[in-house]
Amino acid sequence: MKKVLLFSASVMLLLSSCVSKKQFTDLQAKQKETQDLLNSATVKLNSCLEERASATARLEGLQEQLADLRKTNQDLIDTKGNLTTLTQKGAENLEKSLESLKEKDLKITRLQDALTKKDSVTLALVTSLKREVGINDPDIEVNVEKGVVFISIADKLLFQSGSYNVTSRAKEVLAKVAKVVNSKPDFECMVEGHTDNVPYRKEPLLDNWDLSVKRSTSIIRVLQDLNVNPSQLIAAGRSHYVPLVDNDTAENRAKNRRTRIVVLPKIDQFYDMIEKEMKNLAAGTN
Repeated sequence: MKKVLLFSASVMLLLSSCVSKKQFTDLQAKQKETQDLLNSATVKLNSCLEERASATARLEGLQEQLADLRKTNQDLIDTKGNLTTLTQKGAENLEKSLESLKEKDLKITRLQDALTKKDSVTLALVTSLKREVGINDPDIEVNVEKGVVFISIADKLLFQSGSYNVTSRAKEVLAKVAKVVNSKPDFECMVEGHTDNVPYRKEPLLDNWDLSVKRSTSIIRVLQDLNVNPSQLIAAGRSHYVPLVDNDTAENRAKNRRTRIVVLPKIDQFYDMIEKEMKNLAAGTN
């Protein structure tokens, strides 16, 4: 473009020295017209170059899309073949799953039946204990916790303060407990001793652990004398670490000093009951 301008200027300079003023004016007009055409052509050229670059970019994008579509199409063709195989296997697996669910449902039903039987026995035991021991005494509680029957007896009914020797009144209460336990030979009886948090040390005992366990074994010996099978009895001491209330008053400490007799089915027999139900299920499904 510089060369054209230089050429035009040279021509104009040359002509100005050789031609008339009118001719020079005409040449200037033509030169301007030529320059305008050149500028217009340059603008159009730049526009065409931009359009070409844009078209090239679109073409590359379309080519990528075409490649993706071809790949997707091939994937669909492959998937269709795989789905045919998977559908057949899926139908077989679904049928097996349904059969398995039916078996599991039957097993759950059997287990629920076994648990229902256990709950029925527990309810009968609670009713029997409440009838024998007496539910109107505020110092004796018969309850069920997490499927386990327990009798909580205040220490003032069982022992003198700071002692592990059983009182005569305690023997009357324990005789009623023994009657119920003796009627349930498939159950175990765990005797838990609980104290307050007042430190205890009286020879030969060292602390509240010793006192709680000693009180438990004292109760167990009375139950054994009342013909309770020793194999059903378990001695346990909890010291002062499982209080019912805070040990902040004399009244609360009295509540925490207690003996808890836990009556529960023998675990092995309970599992035997479940195993029996499972064998019945297996025999019914074969």
